[in-house]
Amino acid sequence: MELLQEMRAEGHEQLVMVSDAGSGLKAIIAIHDTTLGPACGGTRIWPYKSEQEAVWDALRLSRAMTYKAAAADLPLGGGKGVIIADSHTDKTEALVRAYGRFVDTLGGRYLTTTDVGSTGRDMEYIQQETDYVVGLPVTSGGSGDTSVMTGLGVYMGMKACAKEVWGIESLTGKTVALQGFGKVATQTAHHLMKEDANLVVTDVFDDALDRARDMGLTVVKPNDIYGVDCDIFAPCALGGVINPDTIPQLKCKVVAGGANNQLLSDKDGDELHRLGVVYAPDYIVNAGGIINAEAEIGREYNLERAREKTERIYEITERVIARSKSEEIPTAKAADRLAEDRLKSVRGIRRVYRAN
Repeated sequence: MELLQEMRAEGHEQLVMVSDAGSGLKAIIAIHDTTLGPACGGTRIWPYKSEQEAVWDALRLSRAMTYKAAAADLPLGGGKGVIIADSHTDKTEALVRAYGRFVDTLGGRYLTTTDVGSTGRDMEYIQQETDYVVGLPVTSGGSGDTSVMTGLGVYMGMKACAKEVWGIESLTGKTVALQGFGKVATQTAHHLMKEDANLVVTDVFDDALDRARDMGLTVVKPNDIYGVDCDIFAPCALGGVINPDTIPQLKCKVVAGGANNQLLSDKDGDELHRLGVVYAPDYIVNAGGIINAEAEIGREYNLERAREKTERIYEITERVIARSKSEEIPTAKAADRLAEDRLKSVRGIRRVYRAN
């Protein structure tokens, strides 16, 4: 399918690319939908194999951000930025600041924050070039590390799923397999450990595995995590990990994690539903980060307000599961309908306003 045709089919509004020879910046920003407000989404720094791969990732992730903000009842649209680089070896102040200037050219249609490969310090560099940045460190007047609330939201989603499957929200004694042990998974793990859950972890980076071992967690090889005998499988790395190759290996009753775009395709959500595995749609349970970032837009950041709104992810997950049951559809489709209902409602309000 041609790119513009694909964008129209999925409802994307804008795709912008930039190349800055001086800093080595090669970046893409995708804006999916601004019905509810300015597009907001993190900036991912990743060594994509090709520019096409980076474009499709930005498009997919920006659409997910629209649905995430809509389902979380936020006044934001969906966007995503990607920088084609290795955050461990290629990231420099010059590159990040050049990206900030790129963001500024959009005039507020896109607000950026942290994502895989980017940090609060990077957001400070971006702030030197544009005001359209959130998720700044607390020392800079921002909301701080978005992974704190994201981890809390994933945990709340797990508890809602546990109540559906086992009749009780407690995770005490439950085994959770964390596929990826970055910032979000680490924050989720802290909540799970307080409930005495059993954690099994994997990651592709040695420093993440060292952190897991220091916390006393069981570590397995990346390819072995799918077959771990567990109650909850938690994808917390990159997308597409729930697919025809991995689903047959899963030994769990719940799939709930912090990664974006966990399902390789809609058919994989259908298959989980057929198998009786409760899937917590990724953009429902990992919305804590954007909730936290939104709490600093146009007002003084309030931690308790952000926490209270993040804890509502439990209730939203319950609503998704209830709709899945009542309409006899997979939870992924139920979540989409929940978000689409809000987008449709606001579009209707805007049409009435314009007509008057």
